[in-house]
Amino acid sequence: MIKYYNRKKEKYEIENIAGEKILRWTYESPVGKTFLELFIKRKVVSKLYGMYCNSKLSRKKINGFISEFNIDMSRFKNKENEYKSFNEFFYRGIEEEKLIFSKDKDIFISPADSKLLALNISSKKNTINIKGFDYSIEDLLGDGKLAKEYEGGLSLIFRLCPTDYHRFHFIDDGVCLKTKKIKGKYYSVNPIALEKVDKVFIENKREYSVFKSDNFKEIVYIEVGATCVGSIIQTYNENSKICKGEEKGYFKFGGSTVILLVKKDVITIDEDIKNQSEKGIETSVNIGERIGTIKKMHH
Repeated sequence: MIKYYNRKKEKYEIENIAGEKILRWTYESPVGKTFLELFIKRKVVSKLYGMYCNSKLSRKKINGFISEFNIDMSRFKNKENEYKSFNEFFYRGIEEEKLIFSKDKDIFISPADSKLLALNISSKKNTINIKGFDYSIEDLLGDGKLAKEYEGGLSLIFRLCPTDYHRFHFIDDGVCLKTKKIKGKYYSVNPIALEKVDKVFIENKREYSVFKSDNFKEIVYIEVGATCVGSIIQTYNENSKICKGEEKGYFKFGGSTVILLVKKDVITIDEDIKNQSEKGIETSVNIGERIGTIKKMHH
């Protein structure tokens, strides 16, 4: 059972996990763990499943998925029968007018529909602690110089479930630099897996880019691939003007994660998210929703 905080209803809820039985078997049983190490974390498994999800055959999964997870299709551009494959449905786009966010320059918005954990980056070791594992920012980025700029800052971890909208957006006006790709494995990013596999985010395939935000200094956007995520697709234009709310990219099938690194003393996270994160509990947030505000400096 994965408990998360629903801030709109101000109560805890239990997440409905796609493929929970298989996940538990894979990450918790001896036979499953052997399979995981031999096959599941490898690219070929994600690739084969990706091929199936891109095929017409996979269309028949769509309706069952929508009803099982109670997905509200009214926000999306296409009706359920208009998708050519499960993957096409998976990275479905939202209608422009349904993408609502505050234009206020001081408001920091969520880049995705997801479960959010806001963690302080330790200024001594430059690490974040997830599920009892210390993750070094340098290992995450593979760049010590860049990592150093985020000491004592914030890491915002947005976990996208298979049932979520799978596109991610920019949280401010600005300019985004070129994407750097880091090769890796394909472990699940579900909390069930995070408790069993040491350092999932550093092991997994990921990409990052520096976003020169107009109001929140330089933010590092990291996209982490996971089991069955064939790929991370970047759709933004490098080095050109970007508006708040604009799409940055999307994930193909699977659960995935977007991590934002924010410099020290730039934003104040909303109290409810901060309190839950301190207990190690994620908060569900929607794309464009306010999650914090700019930190006002007192002179």
